[in-house]
Amino acid sequence: MSLTPRGPDDVLPVTTPHFSGRGAIVTGGTKGIGAAVAARLAEAGAAVLVTARSAPDALPEGVTFVAADMATADGVASVVETARTRLRTVDVLVHVVGGSDQVPGGALDTDDTVWQRMLDLNLMPAVRLDRALLPDMLARGRGAIVHVTSMQRTTPLPTTTPYAAAKAALANYSKNLANQAAPHGVRVNSVSPGFVETEAAARMVRALAEADGITEPESRRRIMDSIGGIPLGRPATPREAAELIAFLVSDRASALVGAEYVIDGGSTRTV
Repeated sequence: MSLTPRGPDDVLPVTTPHFSGRGAIVTGGTKGIGAAVAARLAEAGAAVLVTARSAPDALPEGVTFVAADMATADGVASVVETARTRLRTVDVLVHVVGGSDQVPGGALDTDDTVWQRMLDLNLMPAVRLDRALLPDMLARGRGAIVHVTSMQRTTPLPTTTPYAAAKAALANYSKNLANQAAPHGVRVNSVSPGFVETEAAARMVRALAEADGITEPESRRRIMDSIGGIPLGRPATPREAAELIAFLVSDRASALVGAEYVIDGGSTRTV
């Protein structure tokens, strides 16, 4: 399928397999937002390769898996090798893999090991995988990349400073790469989630409810209050984040380049 830009009157319904014939990689694609993105792209006809350190119990139809530690150069290299074997081309890259460490004492109590781990997990996987696969996209004159950042890049929590800094670095890198790739037909954008109720988040809600002797809705409300509230009144779902990302890597977003799209229910109060 060509990547001919579509006009406003030529919009595909979400159920149309408009990624047919395209290959996609989703890092961190077995849980949470990553799993939802992989399923959404596969539903729309893409051949999807997902990465994680351990295999999931099951995968959606059209999704294959490669075990890799994306925080290491060797792990990224193994994903590149597998992608070139299993996918005809890599037309879409979605970087979801990441994670944060909690340091109660904040930045002054955070040692170099934590700082390096946060950079290795939240920034370098995208840098290394893009560097390996973007040249092929540029040579073909087509492709789309999405980097998943975090609302913490602008509103950091005191206990996760290295994570927030790494996500800010990822957003800066994403913008720079977008400007470099766009003249050659490859679009790069980023998505900044707020509180998304993944399976891990749901477990946290339940654990806090049990620990504090409150209901799960009350526990969820306390978490929302801790980040300054969510005007929408609820967290986003992984599927909602996946719909945004699927749009950004589709032909329908053919003029969107170098932008960051926030999906946080209104938590970010700045313009």
